[in-house]
Amino acid sequence: MKIGIFGGAFNPPHAGHVEAAKKAADQNNLDLLIVIPTGVSPHKSMPHGTPPAEMRLQMTENAFSGLKNTIVSDMEVFSKECNYTIDTVESIHKKYPGAEIFLLVGTDMYQSLDTWKSSDRLLNIVKPILLPRDLLPVSSSIIRELLPKRKLPEHLTQENYSFIIKNRLYDAKPDWSWLQSKAYSMLEEKRIPHVKGCEEAAIKLAIHWGADVNDAREAAILHDITKKLDFDENMCIIVKYSQQTENTLHGIFSCNYSIEEAKLLHSLTGAILAKTIFGVSDAVANAIKLHTTGCANMTILDKIIYVADYIEATRDFPGVDDMRLCSFKNIDSAMIMGLKMVVDDLISRGITPNKSTYQALDSLGA
Repeated sequence: MKIGIFGGAFNPPHAGHVEAAKKAADQNNLDLLIVIPTGVSPHKSMPHGTPPAEMRLQMTENAFSGLKNTIVSDMEVFSKECNYTIDTVESIHKKYPGAEIFLLVGTDMYQSLDTWKSSDRLLNIVKPILLPRDLLPVSSSIIRELLPKRKLPEHLTQENYSFIIKNRLYDAKPDWSWLQSKAYSMLEEKRIPHVKGCEEAAIKLAIHWGADVNDAREAAILHDITKKLDFDENMCIIVKYSQQTENTLHGIFSCNYSIEEAKLLHSLTGAILAKTIFGVSDAVANAIKLHTTGCANMTILDKIIYVADYIEATRDFPGVDDMRLCSFKNIDSAMIMGLKMVVDDLISRGITPNKSTYQALDSLGA
C-alpha cells in the first residue's frame, strides 16, 4: 500500500493545494492520501485572525471532498502542543504497518528538511515528494489579503467562500457581485429591480448622511431575501432559529410585533438569514428587521434602509417625489412622511398599524 501524507496550515485551503495533491497522488500511484491540517507548527506560527481549529478542519474537508482515496485527518489540528512531522509519520506508520509512505512537501520546506526534528529517522520512514512551486500558483496569505477587500479569490471553492463569508473569517467582506447574485437567487424575478433600486438609494443616502456605506449596501441588497416565502415557510425559519442559543442571534428576536402579522414576517426572517447565511453585523441585521415597521430610537442606518425601501426609483405613488426630496434635507422628516403614509393606508383598509410604527412616530416627535 502506498500512502501519501500532505500536511499544512490550510489557512485557508485553496485549489492549488488540491491540484498539487491530486497530481502527486496520480504520478506516484498513491492508494491513500492523508491530508493533515496542522495544529501548532514548529516551523511558523499561525497569523493573527486564524480561524478556530474546527473551522480550518471543516474548510479542508470541503476543499478535498472531491478527491478520491483521500481522507482529512484531525490528528494534529486540535493539539495544543507543537506537532512534529516525525511523531505524525510514526503514528501513521504504526497504523499501516508495511505501507510505503510518502511525504508531500513544497520546495521551500524540502530545502530545510534536514533541520527537522529527527530528520534521519523521518527519512528512513518516508520518501519525500516534491511539490514544485508552479503547482501552487497562489498562496493562502494572498487569499487572506483579498478577502477583506471584497474580492472573490478564484482559487477558493464556492463552498468555502460561502463558509468564510457566513462566519466572516479573516475579516472577510462579501464580494458585491457575489452577494447580489446570492440575494437575487432568493427573490422573485419581479422584485429584483426594486432591490437594485433600494441598493442605489441606500448608497446615496449613506454618503449624504455620513453613514457606513458598506453596511447600508449590504442591508439594502439583503432586506427582502425572504419576501417570497409564505407564512409557513417564514414560521419554519423563526421556529428553527428561535431554539438556538448562539450569541450570533442575540437581539434579533426582540421584535415588537406579533407573528400573526404575516406580511411583516419577512423582515424578521430576512434579518435571521442575513445573519446566519451572510454573516452580517448586528447593525445590518437590525436595519433589515426594522425596514417595514420602524421603531423608537432608530439608528441612522435603520432610517436609511427604511427610507431607501420607500423612495427607490421603481416606486410610484402619490407623495413619493416629495419624500425623495425630503430624504436628502431632513431624513427624520422623510421618516415621518413614510410612517404616516403607512398608518393612513392601513387604517383606510381597516387594519390596525403595528405599535412599533406608532413608537417610531412618537420617537421622531410626530
